[in-house]
Amino acid sequence: MEEDILKTIPLRDELLTGWSTATTFLSDLLQGGWKLWQILIILGVMLLSWLLRRWAGERMTEWMRTQTGRPKWQLRWLVIFRNRLGLVIFAALAWVAYLTMQQMFRWPSYSYLVGLAATIGTAWMVVSFVARLVRNPFLRKIVNWALLIYVTLFYLGALDTARQITDGLAIQLGEFRISLLGLITALVVIGILFTVARFLAHATSTRISKNEDISPSMRVLVVKLLQIVLYVGAFFLGLKAIGVDLTGLAVLSGAIGVGLGFGLQKVVSNLVSGVIILLDKSIKPGDVITIGDTFGWINALTARYVSITTRDGREYLVPNEDLITGLVINWSHSNALVRLDIFFGTAYGDDPHLVRKVAIDAASDTKRVLKSKPPVCHIVGFGDSSVDYILRFWISDPTDGLTNIRGNVYLALWDAFRENDISIPFPQREVRMLSDDASETPQDGSLEGPDDSAILGAD
Repeated sequence: MEEDILKTIPLRDELLTGWSTATTFLSDLLQGGWKLWQILIILGVMLLSWLLRRWAGERMTEWMRTQTGRPKWQLRWLVIFRNRLGLVIFAALAWVAYLTMQQMFRWPSYSYLVGLAATIGTAWMVVSFVARLVRNPFLRKIVNWALLIYVTLFYLGALDTARQITDGLAIQLGEFRISLLGLITALVVIGILFTVARFLAHATSTRISKNEDISPSMRVLVVKLLQIVLYVGAFFLGLKAIGVDLTGLAVLSGAIGVGLGFGLQKVVSNLVSGVIILLDKSIKPGDVITIGDTFGWINALTARYVSITTRDGREYLVPNEDLITGLVINWSHSNALVRLDIFFGTAYGDDPHLVRKVAIDAASDTKRVLKSKPPVCHIVGFGDSSVDYILRFWISDPTDGLTNIRGNVYLALWDAFRENDISIPFPQREVRMLSDDASETPQDGSLEGPDDSAILGAD
């Protein structure tokens, strides 16, 4: 209790001191003098900067529209500069006004506030450009506002006062104490560490992705593990840097882990399945697979799902668990060779030896059909209307599609059969109409007529 009272008294003194300084400054302004004139000059510089920003911004936008041949990074920085043109103009005009007043007046107090405004405006301008180095929009806003507040308090000389006030605003739960200053420090430190971790993960993953000595699945696995290690390390280092006892988090993390295990079984199952897929190298980016009715090639492997792009441009997100527990056809697992079968039939009057030879030649002359593994053709049965055949051929590029190569072989068969007078039969039915007397229904109610040969022959 006594410690809380001792901590409350300095906080109250700091608030009273700040209020006294603010009231003194406002009373000096109301009495007139050079402080008021400097405030009016700063306001005039702000108004002039706003007008010049509108005038110059429109002309800069029109000029940028004509610079279509420039690299994208140059155009991006031109847009960034245009959006901050008001701050640039304000800083430049404020420094001109400050230097002019120093030449006109000997006393530094006559231009002190104008110089302070020029310094803070320049600091804001630098911060706005530096914050653009953070790519994440949410994190960028946090870094931007944190740095703006810090440099403003620093040049106003109120940094120690703000530190004591924010440290006094705290919550005490037993031995655990968290203050507003500690929360802000945690956000800033973790934000900086996350930015560094993101930069390192991006740079390292780019180098790993270009390493041809590592298989594609191992590249993805290494990048994922690296990202997990960097981000988790950044989080715990940030907590450690602000004085949080990590041993107390061990029990909490264990309880959270048990709760997640029961409540997010599918999510955890997909995460573990993703790691297994990457380790056993059963599928990898670029493989052509069939799962269920979905046929396509693997576009990306993520921690929760696999992205499969089909020939019609659709992208399917298949959970990793389905690839572990279900039946998956990997057309390019060990090699890219794929055998395709097509079925057809010809009339009984055509020579089957000629049919087989024509079919093999037609398939061999089709583009994408391998010559090193010649096509084969076999009779598979005698049907009702035709002699049935199977034609088998091999391709080495399943990523270019299966339906299109089948269609090309069928078209080649059609042309070859027409050139060699080989016919493709189709079922025919003969229907005979019965006379009126023969179609009468018997009196005993049966459905049989005197002539039940009404139908059916096939030739």
